[in-house]
Amino acid sequence: MRSRPSRFRTFRARLLTAAVVLVSAWAPAAHASWCGDGLWIDAMIGSHHLHPDKDFKQFNPGIGVECWVAPQWALTGGYFRNSLSKPSFYGGGVWAPEFLHWHFIRLAAMGGLISGYDYGSWGIGHNHTVGPVAAPLIMLDYKRVGANIILIPPIPSNDLPFTIGFMLRVKF
Repeated sequence: MRSRPSRFRTFRARLLTAAVVLVSAWAPAAHASWCGDGLWIDAMIGSHHLHPDKDFKQFNPGIGVECWVAPQWALTGGYFRNSLSKPSFYGGGVWAPEFLHWHFIRLAAMGGLISGYDYGSWGIGHNHTVGPVAAPLIMLDYKRVGANIILIPPIPSNDLPFTIGFMLRVKF
């Protein structure tokens, strides 16, 4: 039998997944005005930690969305199970300038907030578990499918090294 906090986390993850599925079902009609330059659903797959000092989870399932409000700007948000086996929620913006776009490859930068890590004095919220993130991003796409590769900077207060994250993407 699972503990009450464990059941609550599972319920919260299922609720978020249901909300993303509901939004994706509604999105084709609504994204014409909000996400005029594309709506992508992202599936977080995993990560690789550079020079880890301890054992991290490499399989990090999750789901997110990218709403491209202009050719070079997107709003993004989602959920994944982080490398410390904790739930993480993120939200922010993506800047992908045209001069860093070559055929199927686009270089971008993401900035925003992410939860689920101990940020120490940089953190906000309960136990300082919400903090800022700024990361370079390699976006690969061909027609309606693609992938994101993100380089997440270290979080020293969690002893987390540089991390490379992998996502698959589908455009609606």
